[in-house]
Amino acid sequence: MKLITWNIQWCRGCDGQVDPVRIINTARGLADFDVLCLQEVSDGFPGLAGSVGENQFSLLASLLPGYQAVEGIAVDVPGVLGGRARFGNLLLSRLPVLGVWRHLLAWPADSDAVGMQRVAIEAVIETSGGPLRVITTHLEYYSLRQRTAQVDHLRALHREACSHQADQGQPRHRGSPFEARLRPPSALLCGDFNFVNDSAEYARMLEPIDDAPAWRDAWPLAHPGETHAHTNGVHDRVQWPTPHTCDFVFVTEDLAPAVSALHVDAKTDASDHQPVLIELNRADGIRS
Repeated sequence: MKLITWNIQWCRGCDGQVDPVRIINTARGLADFDVLCLQEVSDGFPGLAGSVGENQFSLLASLLPGYQAVEGIAVDVPGVLGGRARFGNLLLSRLPVLGVWRHLLAWPADSDAVGMQRVAIEAVIETSGGPLRVITTHLEYYSLRQRTAQVDHLRALHREACSHQADQGQPRHRGSPFEARLRPPSALLCGDFNFVNDSAEYARMLEPIDDAPAWRDAWPLAHPGETHAHTNGVHDRVQWPTPHTCDFVFVTEDLAPAVSALHVDAKTDASDHQPVLIELNRADGIRS
């Protein structure tokens, strides 16, 4: 399975142009991906630089026929153009999507920082090696308090999903909304975490979790001993004077042997972030 995760800054490149077609073409040029996880997707916000309020959820999905689109809306308010204004994440998969959960993440009040609601999309995807849980998210940038709470929330959601294994195969309520749904412990978590790899939040993400496989950073699995390639500020030095890494892919520890490649595309300037590609190639590395 090939998966790309990318904060696309509402499809705005370093040239200031908003171009959804360029985003999809860039992703396609990077890999023949099975799953595309995008953060900072916008609809109905003409106040964002370069945007006219276009529905990017619909536009991006229309450019990938044959892929199932899963929207994760974090902000949903009345739009100045009429209708709703929405902002969040988008997951597109050409592999079967067996189930979807949308989680609004913890957002404790913080009077010292301006922030917004954040969301995580959790989708169970059928791969050649069996079902895999894919979670994509975008954590708070301005507030350390909120970002820390969101890391703990993601850890709790992972533990919750693993606890539902006892429900699998239950015969009750077949064909109804109450039917037990598969949420396998094997999982991949990706996105823009707005922390760096020497931060307390990064260390917290990797701590053991009771009754659930721990998260592992996929970069050192694919590149032992190498510093993680920068994912932000590579081209946009106006917003980000110092290049750094804040976009990660984590896998559950049982999937560590399945990580065969992890690549950061440093060439594109179609966003202020760089797309990250992971390949999972060992079919026996995924368990249900």
